[in-house]
Amino acid sequence: MRKFGIAILSIVFLISAARGQTKAPDTTAKPTGPTHTLDKIAGVVGSSIILQSDIELKYASYLAQGNQANPEIKCQILQGLLTQKLLAQQAVIDSIDVKDDEVDADVDRRMRGMIQRAGGEDRLEQFLGRSVIQYKDEIRPDMKEELVAQKMQQKITTDVNTTPEDVKKFFNRIPKDSLPTFNKEVEVGEIVFNPKLNYSEKEAYKLKSEDLLKRVKAGEDFGALARLYSQDPVSAVQGGDLGFNDRTTFVKEFTAWAFKLKAGEYSPVFETDFGFHFLQVIERRGEQVHVRHILIVPVTTQASLDRAKAKADSVYDQLTHNKLIDFSTAAAYYSDNKDTKYNGGMMLNADNVDTRTTYIPTDRLDPQVALVVDTMKVGSISKPQLFTGQDGKKSYKILYLKSTTNAHKANLELDYPKIKEYATNDKINRTVSEWFQKKRKQTFIKIDPQYQSCPMLKGWSTPPTIAEVKP
Repeated sequence: MRKFGIAILSIVFLISAARGQTKAPDTTAKPTGPTHTLDKIAGVVGSSIILQSDIELKYASYLAQGNQANPEIKCQILQGLLTQKLLAQQAVIDSIDVKDDEVDADVDRRMRGMIQRAGGEDRLEQFLGRSVIQYKDEIRPDMKEELVAQKMQQKITTDVNTTPEDVKKFFNRIPKDSLPTFNKEVEVGEIVFNPKLNYSEKEAYKLKSEDLLKRVKAGEDFGALARLYSQDPVSAVQGGDLGFNDRTTFVKEFTAWAFKLKAGEYSPVFETDFGFHFLQVIERRGEQVHVRHILIVPVTTQASLDRAKAKADSVYDQLTHNKLIDFSTAAAYYSDNKDTKYNGGMMLNADNVDTRTTYIPTDRLDPQVALVVDTMKVGSISKPQLFTGQDGKKSYKILYLKSTTNAHKANLELDYPKIKEYATNDKINRTVSEWFQKKRKQTFIKIDPQYQSCPMLKGWSTPPTIAEVKP
């Protein structure tokens, strides 16, 4: 029941190696940049070459994420690059391309993530052995090719469709003694009540933002003030710089100002769900905008928590004692969680967002939610309780246990959405694999002897002709 084929894995590896893992680097370790040796050709795909320096640059990025040195990773990097070249060359034939602003936005997103995980720009530059600006220039062509390759792979699989009959056949092919066991799952609804500050409670934070804006306009360095005062943990270390993004990236209030202003202009202080901001537009390219901002986050007061609890208690009474409203309607009307309120309050399985399944393994629930749900009966509604999010913010929640499914062997009746996902991925895997098998036979591929012993590269090289074989 493998989910992805070699082509998909290769592209995923390229992305994860460059964008990094969640693991932070060992700050006690000596920074290790790429080895500067005489460059050579590590691989050839048709008319494209892969240089050893291409591999070393990605390996340096891999190390910059805090991963341990592992020469075998270079085999995976080369496999990913070979895959990328094949896809990109077909994309040229099929007239598939990406816009420059798409590439710029992706490069900026990558760099923000790498800087954050490396523990700062200086630390990242030590690991890479080059400046961030130089690194961005070096990876930009590869990033463009990578995005083109992704679009090509999407085109290859665009017509893949999984019917109920496909799902049934896929399930029946699985040996009965190999059927997976699914953990206990629950369907849980929530109504969230976030504490909201009143005008007087928020005024001090708004005034602080306005004071910072005045200082910027008076000539103080925007980046320095952002590093000192901004409470956006991702952009503050980069002087408030958010890079290039499109309209879908930001909340509506932020988007409105970001795409209204001209390059160099400042917004007034404005409020979003995150707090008080002001921003400056640095550059605009079509539907991409490059901005920087400073965020000031108001601190929750006990009075605002008390108001949230009072509202939660009132809604709980309407649900249970007076029964004036059902849970789904109450969630849509009262909940402050925009991700669940329009879904009847039902939480979605974060591991399967694409399928929008509401069945969540109990070991994947927020431990605070799991603790409450464990004491509930199916169909019951919990009293409002105080929860603390991963960001430290507090809110009151009312929970509803819609259903529970005990641990069991996979079966079509209970697990159709999961099995359909497996069947679809299997079909995608076979479609991509068949495409690659065909293209590899039609394309000249040569791999440097240094990598010919890599297990995952076995069979990639084009067999030599009789004339090429030495006597």
